Amino acid sequence: MGHREDLLEGAKRCLLEKGYARTTARDIVAASGTNLASIGYHYGSKDALLNLAFIKLTEEWGERFTPDGEGAEGATAEVPAAPLDQFRETWERVIGTYEQTRAVWQLQMEIISRLDSDPELRKALIGPQQAGREGLAEGMLGIDPETDPERARVAGLFIQALLAGVMVQWLMDPDSAPSAQDLTDGLKAVLEGRGPAS
Repeated sequence: MGHREDLLEGAKRCLLEKGYARTTARDIVAASGTNLASIGYHYGSKDALLNLAFIKLTEEWGERFTPDGEGAEGATAEVPAAPLDQFRETWERVIGTYEQTRAVWQLQMEIISRLDSDPELRKALIGPQQAGREGLAEGMLGIDPETDPERARVAGLFIQALLAGVMVQWLMDPDSAPSAQDLTDGLKAVLEGRGPAS
């Protein structure tokens, strides 16, 4: 790898170990085996490098849950025939990797808390967030954003909203956080709607 790739890998390691706010340019240099001048030369600034590193980390995290990705136990995921089965099995993979990917979840919460005070970070995430929603729709529900863009858009919005809520609950209290079956049963309850009035 060259300095550019080394810096990106070093920045990703720093984000997972220290978080966004506590990572310094010197930390990245130490983790990457490069020098301070390389950051400016290849990325323009430390913040631009950290923003890209965060985007790459979330892309790598998301790839774990696509049908051709690796599940929580390292087995290739297969898309089941029934939509609710697919939903449950995907969430089993997401929740099943919680311990291994907790640092990514924590980092995402930190990034969200910074958006109001960091317009450059917000701007850097707009495009990747939209692409991420499409990736969630395709990877978790099998909806092709090329052939069915509106369905992929709304499904991606739904999955992203659900994912953020699940992350918060697992970070706060894993013992009472929802299981994949809880989420599936909850979705079924929503789809069935309110029961008959008594």
